[in-house]
Amino acid sequence: MPSIMPAVSAADSKENGDIKLETAPFDPRFPNQNQTRYCYQSFIDYHRCHAVKGEDYEPCEYFKKVFNSICPIAWIEKWNTQIEENRFPGKIQ
Repeated sequence: MPSIMPAVSAADSKENGDIKLETAPFDPRFPNQNQTRYCYQSFIDYHRCHAVKGEDYEPCEYFKKVFNSICPIAWIEKWNTQIEENRFPGKIQ
């Protein structure tokens, strides 16, 4: 049975401008399968980085990439709402 979708090579995806999918890299501080702490700590680190270095500091985006990769979207939305309402339980500043 022929496949419906044609195979796309890496060269084709670069030429077409396709999005490269990645996940968070290994962090030896969080060696277990449960990545909840890694998710939460990356979220905190991102907001701390922006608080200290400013919104335009590019290296902070690493933490954003990590937490967007491993955190459930509902958690991120909840935490962002809590930050906006000044009731987030973590220490950011």
